[in-house]
Amino acid sequence: MKIHEYQAKELFRDAGLAVPSGRVCETADAAREAFAALGTPVQVVKAQIHAGGRGKGGGVKLVRSADEAYAAADEILGMMLKTPQTSAEGQLVRKVWIEEGSDIAKEYYVGIVLDREKGLPVVMASSEGGMDIEEVAEHTPELILKAAYQPDEGISESAAAELAKGIGIPAELVDQTVSFLVGLSKLYTKLDCSLAEINPLVTTNDGKVLALDAKINFDPNAMFRQETLVPLRDLAEEDSKEIEASKFDLSYIALDGNIGCMVNGAGLAMATMDVIKLYGGEPANFLDVGGGATTENVTAAFRILLGDDNVHGVLINIFGGIMKCDVIAQGVIEAVKQIELNVPLVVRLEGTNVEKGRELLANSGLPIIPATDLDDAAQKICEAIKA
Repeated sequence: MKIHEYQAKELFRDAGLAVPSGRVCETADAAREAFAALGTPVQVVKAQIHAGGRGKGGGVKLVRSADEAYAAADEILGMMLKTPQTSAEGQLVRKVWIEEGSDIAKEYYVGIVLDREKGLPVVMASSEGGMDIEEVAEHTPELILKAAYQPDEGISESAAAELAKGIGIPAELVDQTVSFLVGLSKLYTKLDCSLAEINPLVTTNDGKVLALDAKINFDPNAMFRQETLVPLRDLAEEDSKEIEASKFDLSYIALDGNIGCMVNGAGLAMATMDVIKLYGGEPANFLDVGGGATTENVTAAFRILLGDDNVHGVLINIFGGIMKCDVIAQGVIEAVKQIELNVPLVVRLEGTNVEKGRELLANSGLPIIPATDLDDAAQKICEAIKA
C-alpha cells in the first residue's frame, strides 16, 4: 500500500523525525492561504501522486508569493502528470502540498528496504541525494553505503554514525543524522513498511537535518495489524481493476498489452507472459488467482479481464495442484454466461481433475479454444487476436 508524501511526512513527524512545515491543498485558493499562513519568503508547491520524478514532469514549483502559490497550484491541480513512474497517460493530480522552503547546504539519499538475501531490513545511504537511486546504483554503486540490522532492534547508533560519516555528513550534524536514521529504522519495523525512502534528506545552512521528501510503502499483508494506516489509502490513485481484484484476494497488476491472462501461481504467470511475448503478443495484465480460488474468485477474475477495453483476447493457463481444473472450468463457464464474450478465449488446463475440466468446457457450448500446452496456447491466442 502506498501513501502520499504529505501523509508520510506526518508519520515522520509523529516519530520525531524533522520535516518542513506545510499544508495539503485541493484548490488554488487554499494554496494562496497556505502560503500566507506558513509565512516564509520561499515555499514549494508539490503535486501529490503515488509516483516519483514529479519535478521532471512539472509537478514541483518554487514560489515566492501568495499569488505565485495560487498560480502554481492552479497549473498543477487537474493536470495529468507524467513521470518515469506513471503510465504513458500520466496521473491526475488532485492535491498539492505546499511547504516552507529550506536553506539547503547539501542533499543526500536515505532509504530502507528488505534485503531478501540477508532476510533483514537494510539502510541505504548516499551522498548523491536528489538523483534517481537506480542511476546511482548503475553508474556509481560505490557511492551507496548499506547497513543491515535486526528489525526488533533498529539500526545501532554506531552503524548509523558510520553511514553518516561515510556519505559526508558534517561532523557537527552527525548526531542529528544518527537520531534520524535510528528513528527511521524503528518506524520501518513498527509500521510494517516495505519501503521508507527520503530523497533528498538535506542538511541546511542553519544546522538542521530534514526530510525534504518522504515516500513510504506498506506491506499489504500486514494491514490487519495496522488499522490506523488503512484510512490513508487513496483509492483514486489506484487502478480500479486492481482495487476490484483485491476484494477477491486476486493478485492483479495492469500492463499495457492486449492479451488478458488468468493464471494460478506467480511463477507460472510470469512464464505465461514471457511465452506470449515470445510469439509476438503483449500481455495486458498479471493475474494470479492463487492456489485456493473458488468459482466466485474465478468469475470475478474473468469479469475484471473482460472489463478492460484494451483486452482483445484472453488466455487462461491453469496447472491444477491445490487448484482443481474443474473448479477453474466451472468458473470460466459461469463468467462467460454472465458476461458477453466478444473476444477470443484460449484455455489450457493441466493437473488435478484435468479431464473433468476439459469435459466441462467442451460440453459448455461456449466459443472456447482449447490448448494442449503453454506454447500451443500462446500461439493460438496470438493468432486469434490477429484474425
